[in-house]
Amino acid sequence: MITKGDKNKARLKRHLRVRKKINGSAARPRLSVFRSSKHIYAQLIDDVQGVTLASASTADKELAAQIGNGGNVESARKVGQLIAERAKAKGVTEVVFDRGGYLYHGRIQALADAAREAGLEF
Repeated sequence: MITKGDKNKARLKRHLRVRKKINGSAARPRLSVFRSSKHIYAQLIDDVQGVTLASASTADKELAAQIGNGGNVESARKVGQLIAERAKAKGVTEVVFDRGGYLYHGRIQALADAAREAGLEF
């Protein structure tokens, strides 16, 4: 039987394996996604400088008032739209998508699709 700790350990191994290949820069930052049971978080990261350019999550005050529960697909869509708006405000249109070792379905896919629809290119 796979325990919760084993699942997270496997996710971290997948995340490190993917991170060896992708890297964010100022021109094309990394869109990193983390999900917990209650919230989903997205960051635009410039790995060369080591800084976060923009971030959005269901824990943000402006989104938390609108959505209530942050652990569903609809909330992930709103976070995707918000991170795309904040990226455009910083002058970023192209990103590298980092799914954080999570499978590309459900909330991760909803966030990515919403960011694409809002104008980000990956």
